[in-house]
Amino acid sequence: MFDAFRGRQQKEPVSSLAREQQIWGWIFLSPWIIGFLAFTVIPLVASVVFSFLDFQLNKPDEITFAGWKNYRLLFTDPLVRDSLVVTFKFAAISLPIGMILPIALASLMNNKYLAGKRFFRTLFYMPFIVPVVSAVFIWRGMLSTQTGWINRILGLVGIPGPDWLNSQVWIYPALVIIGIWGIGNAFLITLAGMQGVPTAYYEAAKVDGANPFRRFWSITLPLISPVIFFNLILSVIGLMRYFEVPFIFNGGNGNPGGATMFFNIHFYKTTFVFFDMGYGSALAWLLFVITMILTLILFGTAKYWVYYAGAKNE
Repeated sequence: MFDAFRGRQQKEPVSSLAREQQIWGWIFLSPWIIGFLAFTVIPLVASVVFSFLDFQLNKPDEITFAGWKNYRLLFTDPLVRDSLVVTFKFAAISLPIGMILPIALASLMNNKYLAGKRFFRTLFYMPFIVPVVSAVFIWRGMLSTQTGWINRILGLVGIPGPDWLNSQVWIYPALVIIGIWGIGNAFLITLAGMQGVPTAYYEAAKVDGANPFRRFWSITLPLISPVIFFNLILSVIGLMRYFEVPFIFNGGNGNPGGATMFFNIHFYKTTFVFFDMGYGSALAWLLFVITMILTLILFGTAKYWVYYAGAKNE
């Protein structure tokens, strides 16, 4: 009996055809593996090493070991604190809008009585595929104080248009407007989630006398909560790496009055303007740690509000 059991544990010989298939499998996987190693793993390890060095990119011959100096500097650099405040302030404004609006639009587009739904779905999604550089330059013109179309439209109804781009008060609403213009991806994902909700639930709720708001609150939201959670994770990560729009707006100078000095702007200037690769690597790892903590918090709270059909929810 023992010999029989041991025989079953022995691996069957691999045929030449199976071995050839394995080789070709690795060959086809090799471009991805090489790319992952070259553009993810190696830079990741290098950034860890750089964070412990006094490494000026324009002085490659003067690299010295700095120990924990770069990490200690994170707690004394006022720009770290200020840039994080700017990032979280903008996140507090844009995140609720960026989460609520796709749900509202998806609910509207999911209405079977709405005419022209295919046209509007395409219209809402199209801005998402516009290159960010082109979009920002378009919006710079739209938000111009003197010649922008938004202020001109406001002027037609007797409302003086604000100085969108040069006011510390209005720069965040301007950035939020640009962000709203590109919510097509979140909208489409949310709409797909809503269309996956079984209609039998709505029919049963109607029989019980539930009004539209009650059906939306008790059926739609719980059943699309995984989609909402997915969009929330992507939004938080996107806000923590928010860089392109403010950088294209003013070249990363933080105007007006430091209101657009986001953390990634500070990281970029430290690393690629002042060439401090050591401290820049420490900034990158600080950003990673903060983003990871926020993500873990969201995953930790998901069990209280995210509903998975067929799963045991506590």
